[in-house]
Formats: sequence, structure tokens, C-alpha cells
Amino acid sequence: MSVEKESLLSKYITIFLVVSGYWIISITTVFVNKTLLSHIDLDAPMFIAFSQTFITAAICYCKKVSSKIYPTKFKFPDVDVWDKHTMKAIVPLSFLFTAMIATNNLCLKYTSVAYYYIGRSLTTIFNVIFTFVILGEKTSKSCMVCCAVIVFGFWLGVDQESLAGSLSFAGFIFGILGSLSLSLYSIFTKKVLPKVNGEVWALSYANNVYATVLLIPMMALNGEIGALSEYTSLFEPYFWEIIIVGGACGFAIGFFTTLQIKFTSALSHNISGTAKACAQTVLASYWYQDKKSVLWWASNFIVLLGSACYTRVKQIDMERRHKETASYVRV
Repeated sequence: MSVEKESLLSKYITIFLVVSGYWIISITTVFVNKTLLSHIDLDAPMFIAFSQTFITAAICYCKKVSSKIYPTKFKFPDVDVWDKHTMKAIVPLSFLFTAMIATNNLCLKYTSVAYYYIGRSLTTIFNVIFTFVILGEKTSKSCMVCCAVIVFGFWLGVDQESLAGSLSFAGFIFGILGSLSLSLYSIFTKKVLPKVNGEVWALSYANNVYATVLLIPMMALNGEIGALSEYTSLFEPYFWEIIIVGGACGFAIGFFTTLQIKFTSALSHNISGTAKACAQTVLASYWYQDKKSVLWWASNFIVLLGSACYTRVKQIDMERRHKETASYVRV
């Protein structure tokens, strides 16, 4: 085997391992969170979110310290999260980050894992709306058609859940709020990232530190501090094992997301995420023995199809704009 072929094979193996790791970690996180939110006798979704942001921030801090002690082995951006300029730049974004985590957990608490993807499927729609309202960027007619397909799939999925008697109004609302907050977070991240020199890890570290602080009053307002003090299994090893696993998964998702984009592309990451959601829905239906109607499965397929087509259309639009810009520069 030639050196070129060995290099290509090594690249493909790396991509396969990265994408596989992203799928495994992402699906595991959803199932672990569902267990924490619905299958233990503790009504404390904000505490679950708090534990995950705290563990992620702690891991980032350890990596930061390690980068100073062993600079040749570890790399981490030099960021002071308590610097007033850093806080001024990132804290507003951290409110959206916190809202995104909280609504995601609440949506998952009140809905099944199988419905979770449908409940959160309006993110693309909000992206189009807010991109126009906030950034002034117009969307092509082809993208609008794709959005209409996604909305129809969402409506059909909600309708089938309602007919089956399994629709949770709270889960429905938190799913929409989760999509909205994720959309806003994605848009404002583009504006904030340059303020930390484009360092994704610096932004992730700061966001998780600030979110940990912001979630404490939310826990108090939700009455979770009292619930924790009365929880009989608080000191059982199993409870803390699954809490730590959930937090580690939260950190690992950020890590594998970055790797997946690095070794493939942002478009491939979106396609991978869409395919992962499909696999996750099928696995959840089998695991929890959820029997769904043909139209319910059709709604998932419609949302997946609309999302995939939207991603492809956006790629074509970006390539066209790039060629137009290149032609203009040459002239």
C-alpha cells in the first residue's frame, strides 16, 4: 500500500471514529438526562443542569491549569472569566446559554425521547426568522419551502402525539422555547466569538462558569434546594454516578462537536446531527417500547427531510456567493 493510500485510509478511520464518538456521546447524554429527569424520584431539572455546567466548567478549569503546568502537552486559551471586560462581552450570551440548557431539560422531562426531536425541530425556523430580524440576512425561496416542510412535519408530529393522548402541553411549550433559545444562542455566538479571539473553548469555559452561577437562583426559585435536602437517595453512589456521567457527557459533546467540524465540515456536522436524531428516535422507541402510528413516523421523516434539504440548499447558496465574491475580486 502506497504512502498516499495509507494517509487517506488513516483520514477515513479518524473521521469514522470522530463521527461515531459524536453519535455515541450525544445519544448517551439524551438517555442519561431522561433517566435523571424522569426516572428518579427527584423533581429538580435546574439542579441537573447545574451539575452538568459545573462539571463541564471544572473539566475546562483542570485543562487550563494543566496547560500552564505542561504547556507542551495541553493547550487551552488564556481567558480570565472574572475579568470585567470578558464578563461584559459574554454574560449576555450566557443568559441565552442557560435558558437553552434549562428549556432543553424541561422539554425532555415532560416528553419522551422519541418525541424530543420533533419537539425541538423548530430551531431552523427560528434561525431563519432571527437571522432576518437581527442580522438583516434574507433567506432564499428554496429555504423557505424547506422551512414549510419542517413546520408541516412538526405540526403532524404534535397532532399524532395529541391523538395518542401522550402530548404534554408543558413539553410542547418548552420544546418551542428550547428551539427559540438555541436559535438566538447560535446567532449571538457569531457576534461574541470574535471578542474571545475566536476561541471556542474559551467561550465554552466562560459560558459554563456563568451558567453555573445563574442556575443557583433558578434552583432556589424552583424550590429545588428544599427538594434536594429532603431527597432520601442524595448520598447513594448510583445517583452521583449518573450525575457525573451526565456532566462528563455534556463536556464530551462540546469536544466531539468541535472535532467533527474540524475533521469534516459544518455541513457534514449538520447532516450527521440530523441522521443521529433519526437513529436516536428509532432507538428510543425500541428501548421504551413506544408504539407509534404510521403518520407519527411520517412526521419524523418529513422533519428530517426538510432539515436535510435546508442544509443542502444553504450549502449551494454559500458556494454560489463564494464564487460570485471570487469573480468580483478577480475583476
